[in-house]
Amino acid sequence: METSHPKILADLPIGSRLIVRSKKDWRSAAISKIIEETVTLVVSSPTGFSYRLKRNLKTEIFFDGEIPFLEILEENWRKNFVRYDFRW
Repeated sequence: METSHPKILADLPIGSRLIVRSKKDWRSAAISKIIEETVTLVVSSPTGFSYRLKRNLKTEIFFDGEIPFLEILEENWRKNFVRYDFRW
């Protein structure tokens, strides 16, 4: 059975997780709020804090197997995925 993947952020429900590219590395994010034409993503920071990004509902997403990404994969994300502080 073939599974169909959503193609834009509007197709993902609140709480969905995806991978986001920051300036230097790849980070995990979750959809926290959808209001009108805006999706709010909560992005995890390696220091233990988090920050928010706002994107348009029609922002295209891409997939590596089952893992959704906000940007086109131009590099191997596994080699540059951020390491989190696991002490907490």
